[in-house]
Amino acid sequence: MHVSEISFGAWAIGGNWGPVKDEESYAALNRAVDLGVNFIDTADVYGDGRSEQLIARLLKERKEEIFVATKAGRRLSPHTADGYNRANLEAFVDRSLKNLGVDSIDLLQLHCPPTEVYHQPEVFRALDELKRKGKIRYYGVSVEKVAEALKATEYADLQSVQIIFNMFRLKPATEFFPKAKKRRVGVIVRVPLASGLLTGKINAQTKFTEDDHRNFNRHGEAFDVGETFSGVNLETGLEAVEELKTIVPQGATLAQIALRWILMFDSVTCAIPGAKRPEQVEENVRAARLPPLGDGIMSKVQTVYDRLIRPEVHDRY
Repeated sequence: MHVSEISFGAWAIGGNWGPVKDEESYAALNRAVDLGVNFIDTADVYGDGRSEQLIARLLKERKEEIFVATKAGRRLSPHTADGYNRANLEAFVDRSLKNLGVDSIDLLQLHCPPTEVYHQPEVFRALDELKRKGKIRYYGVSVEKVAEALKATEYADLQSVQIIFNMFRLKPATEFFPKAKKRRVGVIVRVPLASGLLTGKINAQTKFTEDDHRNFNRHGEAFDVGETFSGVNLETGLEAVEELKTIVPQGATLAQIALRWILMFDSVTCAIPGAKRPEQVEENVRAARLPPLGDGIMSKVQTVYDRLIRPEVHDRY
């Protein structure tokens, strides 16, 4: 699959990111396709199927070739390694097939499973069986930690790894990307804007609604804290953002520079920023058209990371 460098992350249109209107979300999806985006990443738990069902409508009404990746595993309660078995995975896939209105899923990803799962070959044999049955075309994993990504690439038919990588999460570049490139494994970058921190639009007075994970998961109350602001303390993140704003050239936004920074790494297949409105899609997609970033910008990002961010997240993920 040849996919757009800036693709579409569909968590926000399902929920957990404050108020969202389906018609506005659908307009955002359509605008993405208008602008050449051909890869959409979702999951069965995003709005309990709401995100997948909106994408199903898009697939039915648009004629362009659109690749859809979804995820399975987080419907487990409790979310334990032994739940990643053949029967459960097939049931999750069947539900996603119905939600998406398709006969086969382009890319199925294990949805940040417990670390033990990566050491259970029978889980990946179950994915091989789903592929043989034609229910999925390819499979990959979505991981929390670099060590999990490295272990996953040992499985021969694994095609992709989805990982958090942004100006606040530099570890994958040195410790995972070389292995991914050697194995020809696709790298899907999620949380590219650190839950909106790297847009520069959040400040100490910003209020998040009760249904926004940036309110209820600030300390990992609902799921891994790394999914919220990339695991960075909000106050620290805001301090870093103020320094990063100084590197933004005229005519660009911090969000666009943050996305273009990700694309400077040739191991990256695509980044999947979320968007709830068409204008957010437009801003994201424009990032891919920016010229390569200079050494000064790249060096400044590294300096800010080393001084402010590294102590909080580097060894944890």
